[in-house]
Parts: sequence; C-alpha cells; structure tokens
Amino acid sequence: MKEIDLHKDLKNDSRVFMPGLFDKDIKNFNVLYIKHNREDKFNCKPFNRKSLYKISLLKGKTRLYYADKTMESDCALLFTNPNIPYSWEHIDSEQTSYFCIFTDDFFEQFVNIKDYPVYKPGNVPLFHLNEEQYVQFENIFRQMLNEITLEFSYKYDSLRAMLLQLILTALKLEPAAYQRYNDSNGSQRISSIFIELLERQFPIESHMQRMELRYPTEFAHQLSIHVNHLNHALKQVTGKTTTQLIAERIMQEARSLLQHTDWNISEIAWCLGFDDLPHFINFFKRSQQLTPKIYRRESNI
Repeated sequence: MKEIDLHKDLKNDSRVFMPGLFDKDIKNFNVLYIKHNREDKFNCKPFNRKSLYKISLLKGKTRLYYADKTMESDCALLFTNPNIPYSWEHIDSEQTSYFCIFTDDFFEQFVNIKDYPVYKPGNVPLFHLNEEQYVQFENIFRQMLNEITLEFSYKYDSLRAMLLQLILTALKLEPAAYQRYNDSNGSQRISSIFIELLERQFPIESHMQRMELRYPTEFAHQLSIHVNHLNHALKQVTGKTTTQLIAERIMQEARSLLQHTDWNISEIAWCLGFDDLPHFINFFKRSQQLTPKIYRRESNI
C-alpha cells in the first residue's frame, strides 16, 4: 500500500484534485479532493510533522492512531493540528477524501483558531458522521473547491467563512469515542510521538524562537494522557524519565548555541524556556560542571 505525504508532489498525482496549488496565496491555505480504490489507495504517513492545521472528511473505513488511542469510523470528520502527531490508514476498498489545510497566519486578525475546542489539546478530534451529515460537510468542501478557483478579490475571506462553518457545524456533533491502544507497541508509540514533539522544537534558529513545550505535564497534555502514563512509557522504552529526556535535549541545544552563535547567554536561556538567567546557569552547571560563559570560552579556544 502506497503512502503519500499530502503536501509533497500532489500536483503530479492523477487521483488528486487540488485547484489552489498554483495560487500565489497557497502557502497559507488549500483544499483538495482525492478518490482512490483498493488497488490505488494511500494512508497518511505516521505522525505527520507538517506545521499545518487540517480538516479531513473521510469516507470508507478508516483507522486513526492518536497518541496511545485508536479510533475507527466508516465516515468521519477529522481535525488535526501541528502540535499533536497522528496517523491514519484506510482499511476499506473504495475511499473518498477531502482535505482542507491551512496555517495559523490564514486566520491572522480574524479569529484565534486555537480557541476552538476541536484544536485544543485533550479533545477527541474525530467525529462520526451519518450519511446526511456527510453530505452536509461534503457540500461545504465542494463550495471551497469551487471558490478557490475564482478570480475574486475576497475569495480568501469567503474561504475563511466556509472553514469556520466546518468547525462550528462540527461542534454541534458529539465527538467519537476512542479505545486505548493496548497492544505491545503502546509504549513504543507514545515514546515515538514524545520524541517527535520534543525534536520538532529544534534547532533553535533565531533568538526570537522559543521552546513551547518545556515540562513533562505540557507534553502529557498535548498527548491527552496522564503525566504518570507518559513517564511509565518512556521509562519502559528508553530507561529514562520524561524530565531526563527533556533536560538532555535542552543541554544538547544549549551547547550548540553557545558554540555556534554569538547570542548572549540571556537570549539563549530565554529561547530554551528559562524565565530567568540564574536558573539556566544552575541547570547548565549541574550537567557540565561549568558555567555557560566558561563553556563558551573554552569551546572557542
């Protein structure tokens, strides 16, 4: 079964209708339609990393993997965001899929998309649909597919309104129930997703960039699991606690920034999530037995 990255070379895929692909404003928004069958279907790559929000309308039996949970549906609406890795696979023959993808900037000065429950950590992002509900959402997607092709000065305002209509209509529905993913790979899956959430914050490439996830409870919240559950899974797979893994990765980045940038130490501390400089200095010294200032001087000798 072929796996496809939804955001790579879709313009060359005969199964895909993506009218906004050649629009100069496509960097912030697009909508696409995919029809596939038993011989020619694709699955979403595991734990998609792209920094995009997505709304997916999926018809045909689909299985969603989300942290340590799994959900199945014959007809569903799925909301995903850049902070919660996931994957899904089609397990039926004939499938039809609509996707709307957009960035944070698409709603700049319009609404804060993160305020809506479908994009808040801890909420189930999948909604089961009956045939009538599916047609209702399909009509909105079809309107977007048409709208994005128009030569209309305000078409992206119109598309924002349609996208919000998708979200608000979904909020009137009951989210799908989920089951714990309880096979022998459950801890491995949690560990893999944790590492991805941690790693996607690096490298720090600007002194204006700051770690968003800094503490075990924040990672657990993103994964919709208890922090003890996260810690148990990581300990089982890596032999280290959540705190140890976070600290090791922060130290790795701290050493790199001290060696390869001319940023002052206060800037580096802020980028790595420390609210005050003494805290960072003590953290660094406990690991390296040197202050950041001395480490930088000795590394550049």
